[in-house]
Amino acid sequence: MLDANRSGTATASPRAAMEQAVRAAVPAPPLPRSGFAARCTRVALSPYARLSLLLALLAGAASCVLAFEPQRLLTHGWPPQLGGATAAVVFAVAYGLCTVAFVPRPLLNLGAGALFGSQLGLATALSGTVLGAGVAFGLGRVLGRDALRPLLRGRWLKAADGQLSRHGFRSMLAARLFPGVPFWAANYCAAVSRMGWLPFLLATALGSIPNTAAYAVAGARASAPTSPAFLIAMASIAVPALAGTVVAWRKRHHLRDR
Repeated sequence: MLDANRSGTATASPRAAMEQAVRAAVPAPPLPRSGFAARCTRVALSPYARLSLLLALLAGAASCVLAFEPQRLLTHGWPPQLGGATAAVVFAVAYGLCTVAFVPRPLLNLGAGALFGSQLGLATALSGTVLGAGVAFGLGRVLGRDALRPLLRGRWLKAADGQLSRHGFRSMLAARLFPGVPFWAANYCAAVSRMGWLPFLLATALGSIPNTAAYAVAGARASAPTSPAFLIAMASIAVPALAGTVVAWRKRHHLRDR
């Protein structure tokens, strides 16, 4: 409060003067710092920094595959200390990681059939397929989507993005059934699109069964290339590949006109 003195000027009361002194003695809270650390955080979380991290991870994974050569399993067999369910689980995890590192799935499917037989090889390869697809989809969605979506300016890219975004399950099921689309390309294209997790994983699991089963049977019967099972498996591989080529050739004009 202010009290008027005899000369007409206003003076502060003792209580107000004390409150003002206390406020002056208490230091003001520090302002948020926007210096070097904040700038580094913004740069590290930017879309292009995350895309660079994704590319570095994929390059490192591909380098590890080239160094360890997992294809030697087809010639040297599985390590003797691993067997049964443990070997199947380890192979499924390794299968998934190898698909992320661009190892061709046909090679891994043949290895699953040769190591575990037709039935267990199919289950192991299919589990690894879904695992690898999920890892690739998650990496592409978290690290690459924000940087790549602004680049979808080409006619074919826009058409593929629209197809996956509007008809995700049907489109991914077709991509898995017909072996013309590379496994890794379908994974990262779906990650960049607006396709959901559940349709992607479900379509991957269902659509990969025929082709994976054919390769697993072929790997299990590779020692008898004239057996009916081996010949049927090879026909099951060749016919979808030919059908996928014919469908892609007939649909090229439809995509080009969009």
